Amino acid sequence: MNILYDPMLDGPLTQHDKGQVLTHLTTLLPDLTLLHREEDLHPFECDGLSAYRVMPMLVALPERVEQVAALLRECHALGVPVVTRGAGTGLSGGALPLAQGVLLVMSRMARILEIDPDARTARLQPGVRNLAISEAAAPFGLYYAPDPSSQIACSIGGNVAENAGGVHCLKYGLTVHNLLKLEMLTIEGEAMTIGADSLDSPGLDMLALMTGSEGMLGVVTEVTVRLLPRPETAKVLMASFADIDKAGRAVGDIIACGIIPGGLEMMDNLAIRAAEDFIHAGYPVEAAAILLCELDGAEADVVDDCARVREVLERAGATEIRQAQDEAERTRFWAGRKNAFPAVGRMSPDYYCMDGTIPRRELPAVLNGIAELSRQSGLAVANVFHAGDGNMHPLILFDANQPGELELAEEVGGKILELCVAAGGSITGEHGVGREKINQMCAQFNHEEISVFHAVKAAFDPAGLLNPGKNIPTLARCAEFGAMHVHDNQLPHPDLPRF
Repeated sequence: MNILYDPMLDGPLTQHDKGQVLTHLTTLLPDLTLLHREEDLHPFECDGLSAYRVMPMLVALPERVEQVAALLRECHALGVPVVTRGAGTGLSGGALPLAQGVLLVMSRMARILEIDPDARTARLQPGVRNLAISEAAAPFGLYYAPDPSSQIACSIGGNVAENAGGVHCLKYGLTVHNLLKLEMLTIEGEAMTIGADSLDSPGLDMLALMTGSEGMLGVVTEVTVRLLPRPETAKVLMASFADIDKAGRAVGDIIACGIIPGGLEMMDNLAIRAAEDFIHAGYPVEAAAILLCELDGAEADVVDDCARVREVLERAGATEIRQAQDEAERTRFWAGRKNAFPAVGRMSPDYYCMDGTIPRRELPAVLNGIAELSRQSGLAVANVFHAGDGNMHPLILFDANQPGELELAEEVGGKILELCVAAGGSITGEHGVGREKINQMCAQFNHEEISVFHAVKAAFDPAGLLNPGKNIPTLARCAEFGAMHVHDNQLPHPDLPRF
């Protein structure tokens, strides 16, 4: 099933005359940059999920909060949908434009407003790059912990929208665990403050609701994040395994012994060979799988933890264990992992990056299931993932120039996500749902749960103008995906469990 917006399944969108909308907005917002020529719109026709492209009606590039608020008010009055975009590095189609909508690009709002070393916080506009936060905090001995692989380019606003993680999220958490406060605007242009400068705020946990909402509830205009002191030391162990099942079991063994690594990553043989050919990190290309385990903190604690982890890995059947001898080698070990995606891209004309989460104990079984899907489809799958928290990133290799291969890759990806759900996991860990996983939402959640999601959406955006068609499937889409019969958009026998 095509994941592009389908009015028959996702609900009708009001048709607007582009010229009239442009004239209206230009007249009322003369200082707002609005792109409307086809050659100017092309760079914004997709996010990181580049297999799907839609030319937006208009692209807005605000530089001030007042411009964003005014644009939202006018779009609300006109009934024009708004899709918010950060740096465009998202991998689930969350920022995929609408042909009948305005694409609100926040990249020009990229100022670091304040670094408070005493409170260990940073106030940021949404367009600030993830890595730029740590660079600005470095003179104070501080850094921002969540570090997605795209951190050199991705923006903090996009991180909030997708609840981004990274290789160190096992110990230090996802974006949601490192936020204090959000300033945002509703579709009516009304300002809201979510969270507080303190460690906690009264009332409902709206901060958790907003983080990962993929631009469906409001537009983030300012983010306050926690900063952490840089660890005294950090050491990385790389363990090689001849059996991927043993590597999977070793992950649980490390956690079970009471050690929470700063990062615990796993790569299979295909990913190892790709990364080594690209980065020359010193990976053992003959290994079936490797584990990268980083331990950080006080020097004495790290030394002790390294010894304990080494014992666990030896008992788990590691064929070789290497410890980075200096900071340069540690950086190379991580460079191989962080560049795994572009490295795999050199092995195949195209690849499809999935994102699913499973319980750690299910790693061996799910990896075997992915291998079986690979054999059945004839498409190679490279596995790269945050093994410590069970967040998997299977990379499905295919050639879009071959008829039917894109559709086959999508089918395999959908089956992998359903495999994650069957194992007690989730269809996403950090990439979000967007359009990519809209069908699999019907596999993970039942009718009652999806109805609650729609109710929350309606409470913030009754007209459904903020990023419509993303994240939450309609009843009609779930009926189509699940081969159910729905008459007049009514679910028969609503008392029965679904999906």
